[in-house]
Amino acid sequence: MDPVHILLVEDNEGDIMLIEEAFDEAKLLNRMTILKDGEKAIRFLKNEEEFTEEDQPDLIILDVNLPRRNGHEVLEFIKKESDLSVIPVIMLTTSSSDDDITKSYKNHANCYITKPVEVEDFLAAVLKIEDFWLSLVELPTHAD
Repeated sequence: MDPVHILLVEDNEGDIMLIEEAFDEAKLLNRMTILKDGEKAIRFLKNEEEFTEEDQPDLIILDVNLPRRNGHEVLEFIKKESDLSVIPVIMLTTSSSDDDITKSYKNHANCYITKPVEVEDFLAAVLKIEDFWLSLVELPTHAD
């Protein structure tokens, strides 16, 4: 099995560390690219500027509350681009707002998860994401 390329778009250092820790504990091969703002995420996905040599991710984990462009803007961009629209996008955020949840699904998010407050619960949630999306689900293939 080839490593799964995960794009994590998250600006909170503590959450980044917890997500990396949870994925490191798993036995599946994966590679994670971490970007801390929505504008960089869009440049990455468009292979622009410093990202011209990057391959497309197999899975995207996206926060709603990001600097420069928020997660909704990034999600809308992804799902409107035919070559990117098949990439599963997981919204992982602190927001439990009905508006954010509805907007995410209207923009074709594949799932919406509110970040648990407790560290152990947060780690458990990330492990469940990994178990479902990297062990059970068949991800689409794409040309790099």
